[in-house]
Amino acid sequence: MKYILVTGGSRGIGRAVCIRLAQMGLPIIINYHSNEAAAKETQQLVEAQGVNAELMPFDVCDEDQVSKALDTWEDAHPDDYISILVNNAGIRRDGVMFMMSDNDWHDVLRTTLDGFFFLTRRILKHVMPRHHEGRIINIASLSGVKGLPGQANYSAAKAGLIGATKALALETAARNVTVNAVAPGFVETDMTKDLDEDALKQMIPMKRFAKPEEIAEVVAFLASPGAAYITGEVINVNGGLYT
Repeated sequence: MKYILVTGGSRGIGRAVCIRLAQMGLPIIINYHSNEAAAKETQQLVEAQGVNAELMPFDVCDEDQVSKALDTWEDAHPDDYISILVNNAGIRRDGVMFMMSDNDWHDVLRTTLDGFFFLTRRILKHVMPRHHEGRIINIASLSGVKGLPGQANYSAAKAGLIGATKALALETAARNVTVNAVAPGFVETDMTKDLDEDALKQMIPMKRFAKPEEIAEVVAFLASPGAAYITGEVINVNGGLYT
């Protein structure tokens, strides 16, 4: 059986993606780092869609944790494999560069880029030999497309993810594995609750933040059979803020 794995699936965009992709009829694996209560809420919401949901806790930027979690899962599912991977896990540590700590720089890059690398490399080893329609979908950001002040670390991480998306798409296309990115603008999630939403909305032509479900719809399209000929693309979902 095919499975879908969503990293950072306990809240926000990740939760919305899990719920929406459950409507494709495939079981969902919900990765989370530390918030087990929120992950269990997502699990219940996914199961309400009529599919099975499994929790898989690990830190995406810890290679040992990634390997152990997937080893355990593969041992329990010898005839199954993960055909759709959504690399959603990410963190923000905003600040102007001249005051940014080494940890704030490295933690943001490691979560996005090391997390993408460790997990995607492992999943591809099982997807590519099958020549089925595999999907790698990376959640990038407006910050990685145009850059935003106070986010040199986050912009670098997401721009790097976009570059990796385009390169990997060329490596996997002949095996029917597509690799695409979704670049949201400002979205109503816990990650943006510390921002001045009223001021930022004035910069957005549509005068509002996106809902997580609107990002999930784009992910669902890229995961669908109808998107089988789309690869190496970055789809911006930002209300017209940057085109």
